[in-house]
Amino acid sequence: MKKAEPDELRPEYRRGDLGPGIRGKHLESFESGTNLVLLEPDIARAFPTEEAVNDALRSFIYGARGPADSRKSTS
Repeated sequence: MKKAEPDELRPEYRRGDLGPGIRGKHLESFESGTNLVLLEPDIARAFPTEEAVNDALRSFIYGARGPADSRKSTS
């Protein structure tokens, strides 16, 4: 079989061309609670870093709760 050029896509790939699959390769990351969220392009432009996203979400969460929700119940 002829080797493909580095930036040449083949019209079809066989399973054997892709190498062995590794079962559970990302399981540890998944179980540790890693969350990935795909942002729409306009949202991603507004929040260029993960810190900016987290800060905005925290502001939203704490602003939505208001002062009454932050008090502990005594009953």
